[in-house]
This record gives sequence, structure tokens and C-alpha cells, in this order.
Amino acid sequence: MVKFRRRSRLPVSIQAELLKYFCAGATARSAAELTGVNRNTAILFFHKLREVIFAELAAAEPGLMSGEVEADESYFGGRRKGKRGRGAAGKVPIFGLLKRGGKVHVVVIPNARTETLFPIIRNKVRPDSIVYTDSFGAYDVLDVSEFHHVRINHSELFAEDANHINGIENFWNQAKRHLRGYNGIPQQHFHLFIKECEWRFNHRPVANLVSVLQNWWFK
Repeated sequence: MVKFRRRSRLPVSIQAELLKYFCAGATARSAAELTGVNRNTAILFFHKLREVIFAELAAAEPGLMSGEVEADESYFGGRRKGKRGRGAAGKVPIFGLLKRGGKVHVVVIPNARTETLFPIIRNKVRPDSIVYTDSFGAYDVLDVSEFHHVRINHSELFAEDANHINGIENFWNQAKRHLRGYNGIPQQHFHLFIKECEWRFNHRPVANLVSVLQNWWFK
């Protein structure tokens, strides 16, 4: 249940237009120009849409993932000199789980240590499921857990038959491509943007995104 007040003073017809542009991946600035509203008004409206998405996803409480599940972490932030990936300065670490043939679940994490990642896996994945990871040491605990752990060594190859994490890596690529269109995202709001990416991935195509978000926004 969304507990905050989110009604907009904009005419319903303008709200519906802005919502469609949001679902299509337009920036708030572009949506403002196309609908004739102030840019800051469109920015605020898009922010409220992301708050609704975040709250609705949190309230949905989907069942545990089962079967074949891919687990991986990724790091988001502007391009800069220095180390990339794990250990890069100024990046936001995100952990993701993807059920093959199903949905993705992502969460902002403080770090990529075993004590951070393993409880998330336990809370979201059914015991006896097959969990695919890369060779990162934080996943070693899965070898002696209630899960069947299969790992791929990316220093040698990226896939070997069913042994891969291509699904979750495809999600990372899509999410980074979408977020690249923004001129910087404040870290205090990043959880809204990454959950927006989860929602977009899980509710494709765009027509379905519009239908789902209309139901959430106008209810």
C-alpha cells in the first residue's frame, strides 16, 4: 500500500501524457517540451512516479525465486579515472538476482561482502535452487549452504553451456544504458532509479509499462 499523498495539480490529461513519456524512456526535459509544462514540474512528476514504483514493488512481496537463479553485483556511477568495477571509488554497489525465464530483483547494498550478500540470497531464493555466480570470493559460502552453487570463472570464459550469468549481466547493461541518459543521479535517490530499471525489465514491453503504472498512479 502506497501511504504518501501523490495527487498532482496537473490536469489528468497532462498527467497521462507525462506518464506515457516516462514509460517510453523520455527525459523529464523532453517530456516537458512535448507537453508544454515547466521543466521542474515534469522533473517533480517523474520523481513521484519513481516513488510510486518503489513503494508498489516493496508492497508486492513476490514469492521466493526457485529453479535456476543468477546472482551478481554491479557498480553504477559516472565514468572516472582509476579502478573500475569492484573497489572503484564513488560508485553505488547494486546486488541483483535473476530467475532464468523470470524476473529480476535488485537492491542497493553498502558493500559486496559475504555477510551482506548471503542474507539477501537466503531471503529471496528457495533452498535447493541452483544459484549461478562468477568466481568472486563473497560467494564461496554458497558451496556449503542449502543451495546448489555453480560458478563461472570469467578470467577463463564467459559461458559454458548452462553455466553462465548472462541474464543478470544483460539486465546490468540495459539498466546502465537507460541511466546513462541522466546528467548525474544523486546518491540519495539512486534506489528509486535502480528499482525503476527493475520494474522496466520485469514489465516489458512499453505498452504494459503504461498499463501497470496507470493502475498504480490513478488508483
